Amino acid sequence: MQSGVLSLGLMALLGGLMIAAAVSDVRSRTISNGLNAAMALLAIPFWIAAGWPIWPDIALQFAAAFAVFLLFAGLFAIGAMGGGDVKMIGAVMLWIPLPLFVPMLTIMAIGGGILSAVMLVQSKIRPSDKVIEVPYGVAIAIAGLWALHQQYLNQFQSIASS
Repeated sequence: MQSGVLSLGLMALLGGLMIAAAVSDVRSRTISNGLNAAMALLAIPFWIAAGWPIWPDIALQFAAAFAVFLLFAGLFAIGAMGGGDVKMIGAVMLWIPLPLFVPMLTIMAIGGGILSAVMLVQSKIRPSDKVIEVPYGVAIAIAGLWALHQQYLNQFQSIASS
């Protein structure tokens, strides 16, 4: 039971870190390396507290999160995404169960699209010479919080899957 409480506490901490990253991204269009490192490193005690075996669960989780990180690093390389956002996606994906990867990325993309549309409308209402920078950390945080809820806090999972 104590490992369950520890897992929930670590998830709550991750939620707080994601919210802090989103707020930072809105305010300054940056997400600190410290926040991203904390999210990534706290996945290790979470895996241990949740009782995940190193092989295959942790190894597959790490490999899948790294693959997502590489995909988004490619977007960073072409200028489509910020570096802090890419690191945040990689860190958050360390926590998200594999079956929720695609749904989370879908929610993140929809949220990012809505956020981009809002930023575009705002730029039309208040024109500026500054380049539009979308605070994508908000979409990542929303999708990450949704995925954590779906996997670990949704008491109605058995109803939805039957």
